[in-house]
Amino acid sequence: MPGNEVRDYRHRSVLPFRAVPAEVRLLRRAAAAQLGRWGVPHAVEETELVVTELATNVIKHVGEGAAATLILVLERGGERLRVEVHDKSRSVPSLSPAVCDDECGRGLHLLAAVTVNWGTVLTAMGKSVWCEITLGPERACRRTERAVAVLENYRTLCGVAQEGRLRDAVHRASAVELIADLLHWAAAGGHDPEDVLDQAQMHYEAEGGVAA
Repeated sequence: MPGNEVRDYRHRSVLPFRAVPAEVRLLRRAAAAQLGRWGVPHAVEETELVVTELATNVIKHVGEGAAATLILVLERGGERLRVEVHDKSRSVPSLSPAVCDDECGRGLHLLAAVTVNWGTVLTAMGKSVWCEITLGPERACRRTERAVAVLENYRTLCGVAQEGRLRDAVHRASAVELIADLLHWAAAGGHDPEDVLDQAQMHYEAEGGVAA
């Protein structure tokens, strides 16, 4: 049964927590720190999103203050990260259209969009909701894929057409204009544009400076 099989893993971390907003923030930081120790900091962004959604669902649908456990499993070979949240409720979340308008439904659809697989397993004590995040070559391309999607939308807003060999040149020009717009936004909001650029550069370098 998917999600219920025993897999060989390289690293495993078990983090008990209470389902309250303050602990969700701490849990997110603890997960990020753990990934850093495991040498997969590039997975922090998606893992924090998954942890936040799963833990928040415990608060909303099991009860604030409920006891729960976050388990992170880095599979042998480092190709996938499995994120599990265990609680004592046997109520199984659903992705059916009937719940798409509520907050739980939106959260689960978000999880389905950013992970390669997810599911629910009933346990002797309640249930486990799990997600898997790809850490291999597919994961390395996601920042580039998001950038291309943004540039495509930005090009449309600017009314710039792309044809054949002009596509890369148009994307490059759009990237320059987009960065300039973001710096204007930062300055208008009272932020230091140079500080924004420095932080972006640090993120880029921390991930190895690879955009492919």
